[in-house]
Amino acid sequence: MKILAINWQDPSNPQAGGAEVHLEEILKRIAKKGHEITLFCSSYPNAKRIERKDGIKIVRKGSRYNFNLVAFNLLPSLLRQEKPDLVIEDINKIPFYIALLHHLPTLIIIPHLFADSVFQEINYILGLYIFLSEKLIPRIYKDKKFLVISESTKKDLIKRKIPAKNIKVIKCGTEHTLYRPNPEVEKEKNPLALYVGRIKRYKSIDVLIDAFSLVLKKLPEANLAIIGDGDYSLELKKQVGNLNLEKKIYFTGYVSQEEKIKWFQRAWVSVYPSLKEGWGLTNIEANACGTPVLASDVPGLKDSVKDGESGFLFPYGDSKRLSELLIIIFTDQKLRDKLSSGGLLWAKNFSWEKTTEQAFLLMENIVQEKWS
Repeated sequence: MKILAINWQDPSNPQAGGAEVHLEEILKRIAKKGHEITLFCSSYPNAKRIERKDGIKIVRKGSRYNFNLVAFNLLPSLLRQEKPDLVIEDINKIPFYIALLHHLPTLIIIPHLFADSVFQEINYILGLYIFLSEKLIPRIYKDKKFLVISESTKKDLIKRKIPAKNIKVIKCGTEHTLYRPNPEVEKEKNPLALYVGRIKRYKSIDVLIDAFSLVLKKLPEANLAIIGDGDYSLELKKQVGNLNLEKKIYFTGYVSQEEKIKWFQRAWVSVYPSLKEGWGLTNIEANACGTPVLASDVPGLKDSVKDGESGFLFPYGDSKRLSELLIIIFTDQKLRDKLSSGGLLWAKNFSWEKTTEQAFLLMENIVQEKWS
């Protein structure tokens, strides 16, 4: 099978996140089976225009600011050149509307939709552009087949009048050969909490910082590490500085995958306080390393946490409740061990091999015009 996939970015892009990881993990496994994969995405400074990675041909054009326009203009020639059996459009923020340009078998992947939450991340004008762009999805893609990564996103699409029969939920996986407990890496002596991911406004890391300032009043030996980078870092560092907590809450910046795994293995708990997500890859990655999680009780994240078994959910934005849960986990060894064991069992349900097998069967059915 020849597959042409269109996504805003590829995982090597400094701005890449979970949506890019999700697509790459699936595509590279399909490529290993001998299928031809081309990924069309935006470029970034010093990036190669064309390269091969993990069996995938990556073609980069435009930038993350104009790629939707570039993709729409260049797709006809790319389709003539690649002659794909299947087109995959990964809608992450703004749709490309390329379904208007062809009648080939098509799969639409949607990690999650922003809806009005986009206004908490960016200025009103750009937010309105994204908001209105998402509103057009039911009209442009009404007859297409959708792959989503959580029941929450499926419900969101159904509310937007996408037929339920056209939506398949295939959950994300994790790489268990990498994300696992390591007996050679010990837990930190003092309580350590993590945030791992992009540092964006809608991730609501400020709520975690406020919560941790309350934790330190009872457990002054505790520490918080914020792992990752993003355009909201300076604001958060100012917040930490205003609280005089620079020695207790620290920012690592971007780290390698190997370093990230060691942080998960050393931590006592991983926290994901975001406003909305498609799934919550880091929740499963932390669990696979034997680390409990705390996450906002919001679409996506509530799908990736088994509340009371792999960790706990807390009301979005409730820094007081989050601080209480952190203190409970830090001070109750028996509970921490229970959540660690429960998280390991929960994480075993998810693998990229299983995800890819289900996704490829779906792709074959679309090409063969089967759908059940």
